[in-house]
Amino acid sequence: MSRARCGRSAGTAGPNPIVAITGGVLALGMVACGQPSAAPSPVTSPYAGQAGSAGPARVPPVPQPVADGPCSYLPTAAVQDINGERVGGVQVSADHPYPACFFLTKSGSVQLRTWIVVATPGVARATIDAVAPVATSDLAQLPGGWSGGSQPTKDGAVYAVARQGIAVVITTNQRQTISAREIAKRVIAALDR
Repeated sequence: MSRARCGRSAGTAGPNPIVAITGGVLALGMVACGQPSAAPSPVTSPYAGQAGSAGPARVPPVPQPVADGPCSYLPTAAVQDINGERVGGVQVSADHPYPACFFLTKSGSVQLRTWIVVATPGVARATIDAVAPVATSDLAQLPGGWSGGSQPTKDGAVYAVARQGIAVVITTNQRQTISAREIAKRVIAALDR
């Protein structure tokens, strides 16, 4: 499905970075709206691309769990109902103002992760483009001006949308993106409260 994002259509801005999922860890390349990168940046790079700055926006580091949950903005019961799998535990990252939430299976692997990036519009868009690239993902849109992409991955699916300076990225071990979409809707509703 061809789609436009950031005022350009797929295939007109040159090569996109590769998004690889290896061992459950998402390696993110750098993408900037209208300014494709010649080489991917490391996920540990600091945020850049502030309004009026010279460089492209950089993707923040992929969150890592540091403590046991609960998730402050998404109930475990909602994840079990929507993702269709019993939650064996919840862990959270140290990110602020919203920690990433990791909902685990009974065996301890991650079945669903929520990641909220609050930054500049450039950083939010670069995050979405890194996890759901224009060239490979389907258009994802939610009410209120949220847009991005969704696609199956090696280990499940990703649904990622942004609005202004906020990005919401949902990854699931389910192959269909529908559960990730429903979780994204729940997370956005919690943000809008």
